Amino acid sequence: MKALKAFFLSCLLREKILLTGFLLLIALWWFSHVAGRVVGFVREFHQTSEDLADQRHWIGARAEVEAGVKRALSQLDPSRTLDSARLQGELSTLAAGLPGTTIDARPSEPTDQFTKHSVQFSVRKVDFAALQNFYIELSKRAPYLTIEQCSISANRANPAQLDATMEISSVEITK
Repeated sequence: MKALKAFFLSCLLREKILLTGFLLLIALWWFSHVAGRVVGFVREFHQTSEDLADQRHWIGARAEVEAGVKRALSQLDPSRTLDSARLQGELSTLAAGLPGTTIDARPSEPTDQFTKHSVQFSVRKVDFAALQNFYIELSKRAPYLTIEQCSISANRANPAQLDATMEISSVEITK
C-alpha cells in the first residue's frame, strides 16, 4: 500500500488527475453494475412474494374451489361428456363441408374427478359464413365442448378467405 501511495505522490499533477479520473470511472462502472443486480434482485424478490401470496390464497381457497368443481360437475350429464376419440369424431361431424380441416389430438389432462381432452383444430381457406356456422354449432354443445384458444387470419393467397386455428377441449367425467 505504501508503494502505491509513494507512486501516486511521485506522479505529475496531470497524471494524478488522469489516474483519479480513471479510478472514478471504474468505480462508477462497478457501482452501476452492482446497482443493476440489486434492482433485479429486488424485482425478483417482490415477484416471488406476490407469487407466494397468490399460491397461499389458492391453497387457502382449496375447499371452495373443490366445492365449485363438484357443483359444476354435478350439472353435467356424464353420458354427454366426451373422451378424446368422441371429441375428434364430434369435431369431424361439425366440420363436415369445411375445406382443409385438420384435427390433432393433444395430451389429456387427468384430475381426480374428470379428464380434460384437447385437440388443435385447423381450417384453411374457409369463408366467414362457414366459419361462423361452425362456431354456432360448436357453441350449442357447450359446456361439453369449449374453445380454449382461437387464432383467425386472412389467407395470404386469397384475403377473402380465412385460416383459423383453435384449441378445443372437452371434459370427461371419470367419477
